[in-house]
Amino acid sequence: MTQTDDRSPEGPSRRTVLASAGLGAVGAVGAASLAGCGSAQQAASDAAGSATNAVKDAISKATVPVGGGKIFADQKVVVTQPTSGDFKAFSAVCTHQACIVADVSDGTINCACHGSKFDITTGAVKNGPASSPLPEKKVTISGDGISVT
Repeated sequence: MTQTDDRSPEGPSRRTVLASAGLGAVGAVGAASLAGCGSAQQAASDAAGSATNAVKDAISKATVPVGGGKIFADQKVVVTQPTSGDFKAFSAVCTHQACIVADVSDGTINCACHGSKFDITTGAVKNGPASSPLPEKKVTISGDGISVT
């Protein structure tokens, strides 16, 4: 009796069973690996988001001087207080060549890379070579804290 497929009269051949089992095991390991990877990536993302939110919520109004500002380089944000109680926030990334701005003084946010200066009230360019203003961020004040989004 010659057979052209992998089944004997009693059921599937040993080769078919082993091949199927091997593919099933590979699929299960692959799915477990992907699930583990996704969980780790999600956990890392959640942790980074929580850390960023904690720092944003930790900005105290008292740390931002009136007529000046404070740079939060890790969050790429600069918070200013042009007049007492009036808080503004801008991207700390210079629009000229993406350097992080260096300091806030004399009513301007200053980039040390090429000398660009931006207005602490509007983010507008006061001195080039930058030609675009710093993008404004939303400021929320809650009690003694400042949150920037």
